[in-house]
Amino acid sequence: MILEVAILDVKQGQEEEFELTFKKAQKIISSMQGYVSHQLQKCIEKDNRYILLVNWKTLEDHTVGFRQSEPYEQWKELLHHFYSPFPEVEHYTLIENH
Repeated sequence: MILEVAILDVKQGQEEEFELTFKKAQKIISSMQGYVSHQLQKCIEKDNRYILLVNWKTLEDHTVGFRQSEPYEQWKELLHHFYSPFPEVEHYTLIENH
């Protein structure tokens, strides 16, 4: 399993609209092949910062299956205008689980 990690800095004052829009957009990502689970968390110290954690079965499920799909275009249209700067996305693999 692969963990996608994206730190999302939302433009100041747009946090509430972003959260409402994300509720719609999460239906897109959760319907994709290879999707396992996700969570969106809000930063306590920085009111406009969020972290998106998505578990995928494989790296390619995210980088190819999702990012090169038509649903990704809808995802981008719904969410990408909220970010400044645009988030860096990284992928992680589990080393040890307790």
